[in-house]
Amino acid sequence: MSLPFKSHIAGLPVYQPPVPPAGVQNVVDMSSNENPLGPSPKAVQALYSAMGTVHRYPDASSAALKTVLAAKWDVSPANVALANGADEFVLLLCLSLVEPGDEIIMAHGSFISYLLRATEVGARVVRVPLKAYTHDLEAMAQAITDRTRLVFVCNPNNPTGTVIPTRAFETFLDEVPANVPVVVDEAYFEYAVDADFFSSVERLRAGQDNLIVLRSFSKVYGLAGLRVGYMVASEAVIDYIERARPPFNVNRLAQVAALAALGDSEHVRRSLEANEAARQFFYRELAAIGLYSIPTRTNFMAVDVGRPGTEVARPLLERGFIITALDGWGLPGHIRFSFGTPEENQAFVAALRELLS
Repeated sequence: MSLPFKSHIAGLPVYQPPVPPAGVQNVVDMSSNENPLGPSPKAVQALYSAMGTVHRYPDASSAALKTVLAAKWDVSPANVALANGADEFVLLLCLSLVEPGDEIIMAHGSFISYLLRATEVGARVVRVPLKAYTHDLEAMAQAITDRTRLVFVCNPNNPTGTVIPTRAFETFLDEVPANVPVVVDEAYFEYAVDADFFSSVERLRAGQDNLIVLRSFSKVYGLAGLRVGYMVASEAVIDYIERARPPFNVNRLAQVAALAALGDSEHVRRSLEANEAARQFFYRELAAIGLYSIPTRTNFMAVDVGRPGTEVARPLLERGFIITALDGWGLPGHIRFSFGTPEENQAFVAALRELLS
């Protein structure tokens, strides 16, 4: 007897993090774009204080965190929802808005989760190639049909680290039909401090009701292990998604830590300062090796290594560094790595230089 497995789900790959070969010591994970400074000390203290309350369920609506986020971005709490990482919203949006056979548009060379979640719900995936390592919004707008139910835009883009110019984004939103939701994933927006960065929430406040903004506490706030993400959208969208969201999806400690992290601007400042130093370090060192690194406005970098990314990722793993080969992301011949501590960055460059020589 065969069970009623869905073919489009059975065909999905199982996520299997890289496992270093036996004997490899002191492994450095540079594949997940985490904050090497760790979490805010205020968040850590808040976690210790809340440990004794974990026998209680969390606030199902994350009301306190929602209120602070709403005030921070000058919207109503009714415009904010919380999830177990922003990636949960990617799944919830696909489940809630897409029927099998509907179209979901995304860039070919962007966050792989969009492709996986779209496939999971049986959608027809339309992947539009990047242009100069950035979303080609003009081509994405032209790809919209009457079967399009979602458009995903990652800004800054993962894995290239590029930012879409404000004017291009505004023109794109003017062209997208009002009944087609545009999901803007801004997990790394805090790092784009000196770029021409599109103010998505401002556009949302101005009445762009088909705009859905996703953000995360996993990156600059250093809370990747607690899984907290949030959505800013129209009241109608939030009300609808709240009906699909599982209760208690953001755990008690995650809510406490996120609240404390929002109150530690000094930790964010130090994180951005360290990130900028790492970014400049890699520009210099990779250029000296003869590698082209895509200009990035994030805490990671994509590099053209001139050969399949797996041919670089595997030997780097044997040397104790976990990175991401981008062949399956739509960027053959490229790898992506996170910025680590200064010592980790120096050791990584030394390993890469030795490998490529």
